[in-house]
Amino acid sequence: MFSHITVGSNDLAISRRFYDALFVAMGGRPGMTDEDGKLVYIKEGRMFIVTPPIDGQPACHANGGTIGFALHSPQAVHAWQDAGVAQGGSAIEAPAGVRHKAGRQLYLAYLRDPDGNKLCGVHVMD
Repeated sequence: MFSHITVGSNDLAISRRFYDALFVAMGGRPGMTDEDGKLVYIKEGRMFIVTPPIDGQPACHANGGTIGFALHSPQAVHAWQDAGVAQGGSAIEAPAGVRHKAGRQLYLAYLRDPDGNKLCGVHVMD
């Protein structure tokens, strides 16, 4: 349903290390820099973009916002979270595990990226 998601960064080098690790852990590729200097990740036809804010103000996270990444197994959720923590992210909330949400059984892990954006690794269980 989404074409792209963009988050702000105050240090693209730190963000590149963090998001490269996450995307590789998800079976994707490291990011590329576009002609505007934005860091771009493409997976399954969707884009995830990391950029300094265009208004020149410092990047900050969205209070209440979460970006979810679909993963293929509980083991992939753990690998994703471990990759993020190894590159300066922080594991947050309850430990990775099963949650029951909206009538579905999900395997979830949460991270904050180095700029404070909240991310979730999600595997929908059968």
